[in-house]
Amino acid sequence: MDIKAFKMDGLGNDFVIIDNRQKIINLNKEQIIKICDRNFIGCDQLIIIKKNEVSDASLEFYNSDGGISGACGNGTRCVADLLSKENNKKEIILTTLSGNLKSQIVGEKLVTTEIGLAKTKWNEIPLSEDLNTNNLKIKLVDHNKNEFFGGTAVNVGNPHIIFFVDNNENFEIRKIGPEIENHSLFPEKCNVTFATVVSKELIKVRVWERGAGLTKACGTAACATAYAAKQNGLANDKVDIEFSTGKLSISIDKNNSIHMRGPVSDIKDINFEI
Repeated sequence: MDIKAFKMDGLGNDFVIIDNRQKIINLNKEQIIKICDRNFIGCDQLIIIKKNEVSDASLEFYNSDGGISGACGNGTRCVADLLSKENNKKEIILTTLSGNLKSQIVGEKLVTTEIGLAKTKWNEIPLSEDLNTNNLKIKLVDHNKNEFFGGTAVNVGNPHIIFFVDNNENFEIRKIGPEIENHSLFPEKCNVTFATVVSKELIKVRVWERGAGLTKACGTAACATAYAAKQNGLANDKVDIEFSTGKLSISIDKNNSIHMRGPVSDIKDINFEI
């Protein structure tokens, strides 16, 4: 099967985007995993664009393990930029599993997406038991054998846990990430963020993404971190979330809705057979 697609990224968080609005391409789980494999095409997530009669398009997100993701902030921003060039609009509305997401093209390769309201109730994350989501008291051990207890759970279209630590470089994320992702507390697994608060305007993060592993950036993790930080008095309404590849600017409006602003890459046309 010959497939025409696009490759884009937001701060290195990269995607293969397949447009299913004209020609329908049905992929099975094994094919999705193959496309995401770095030894083939390679990406953090595969995105399928579908026709929608109400919004500009519908989006389906698949993690590199072939599983469905309910939300992808950077991916939404990338597709918004792609469609804005197609139809010459500055506002793009995309339908996802977590609702209709509105994006604004605010500059050349600069896109803001409204992710919406965060959920913090235990059954909304979801957790397997009724616990205080602001502090799950999960034990971590750093490189120096220091023990740390914490974890704030937030759902922003997908489940996240954020650990606010003095230095996120002190934790072995490749080991701890999958352990927390698959923890019995999270029946739908979770995204894991190690966050170091530099100031109320800047937080540095490292993210282990559910179904994708260690990624260069994660838009929903940035939103979840900003929201959790504000709830804990660690950040202002506007805060920059810094990844190794750059920053996303997150703002929380008076209605508690979360907005994410950041860059997107050039659009690259790709062709491959699978």
